[in-house]
Formats: sequence, C-alpha cells, structure tokens
Amino acid sequence: MKLFIVPTPIGNLKDITFRAIEVLKDVDLILAEDTRTSGKLLKHFEINTPSQSHHMHNEHKTVEGLINKLKSGTTIALISDAGTPAISDPGFLLTRACIENSIDVECLPGATAFVPALVNSGLPNDKFVFEGFLPVKKGRQTRLKLLAEETRTMIFYESPHKLLKTLSHFCEYFGEDRPVSVSRELTKLYEETIRGTAKDVLEHYTNKPPKGEIVIVVGGRK
Repeated sequence: MKLFIVPTPIGNLKDITFRAIEVLKDVDLILAEDTRTSGKLLKHFEINTPSQSHHMHNEHKTVEGLINKLKSGTTIALISDAGTPAISDPGFLLTRACIENSIDVECLPGATAFVPALVNSGLPNDKFVFEGFLPVKKGRQTRLKLLAEETRTMIFYESPHKLLKTLSHFCEYFGEDRPVSVSRELTKLYEETIRGTAKDVLEHYTNKPPKGEIVIVVGGRK
C-alpha cells in the first residue's frame, strides 16, 4: 500500500536514475500522464509493468478508485510525460488523497526543468519563487502587477507560441531592463539559454521564433 512519485527525464533518457527504473519495474501499476509518450520510455528500459492514464482531465474522477486500489495492497508509481509529477503536472490531488487516507507516499529525487534553468541563468538563486504557467487570460494582469514588486528571482514555464506575448508583458510590467534568462530544450540536442534584458531577449525571439519546452527565469525587483 504505497504510492511512488517517480521523476522521468525531461529530454535525455540517460537522466533517469537506477532507482527510478527499479521502482517502475517493481510496482504493480504505473500511472502515466500520456501512456503513448511514457510507453516509449518504458520500452527503452524494458519495463513491462501495466500502465494506465492519469492526467489533468481525468484525475478528479479517478482518485477515489486509485485510493481503493492502494488500500487493497496495490503499489503504484506515478509519472508524468517529463520531469517530476505535481510540478505543473498532475500529482497533487492523488498525493493529498493518499496522505488523507494514511497511505505511504514516497517521492524519488530526479529531473525537473526549472532547477537547471535557474542555476545556469546566472541570476541569484539563494531565494527564488516558482510561478509555473501564468494565467492565460483571467487574472494575468493582476498577477503580473503583483509580481512586478517581487524581489526574489522568479521562474516561469511557457509554451513556444506564447513566449513573445509573455516577454512583451515582462517588458510592460517589469521594465525593459529587467534581467531575463530563457532556457529551452534542456538536456536535448538543441539546448540553449539566451540571457539579457527583457527587451533584448524579446528582440532575439522575435527574429528567431522559439521551439521546444521553455523555462523563463526573471530577476527580482531591486
């Protein structure tokens, strides 16, 4: 009767840990955000454990059934498409339900995108705040106005087709001179980090449309 939270590589398959592979082979069931995506990872490491989908669109409906499975003695591992579950991915609801039902939860250490992006940004990392994805519409302006006063380094996730809009908002609300670092395709073949002012980074990606998964690190207000 145990839930394992298992991080998976954010790009480079070599970043998975020996312990993660061992757990995924030993559990009775793997919950995957997308079984097709995770299937490639599991096949690569010859992991034959049964899997089922557990994503943001069904997690509210499946939690009760999963708790019953765990109570019956089933051991379950939760993975996301990439990185550590529950960090801007499904996982929180099931973890909370397990704790409420006195079911053991063990989270393995492993890959998550914002840590390497923060460290290689060159911005202060003794204190920082992880914001994840900004609101798409409702509440976005209010959030940006609040964060304009934040003195700690800030970390955001963003999709490539919304990056220019987000950078332009940073220029508007934080100021064009605010230091920004954009890391994309971390651990992959075309990994890159572009550093500069919000204005400089916006100009760079205006001329060179971005691709891949993106982490933005923004200096706090001085």
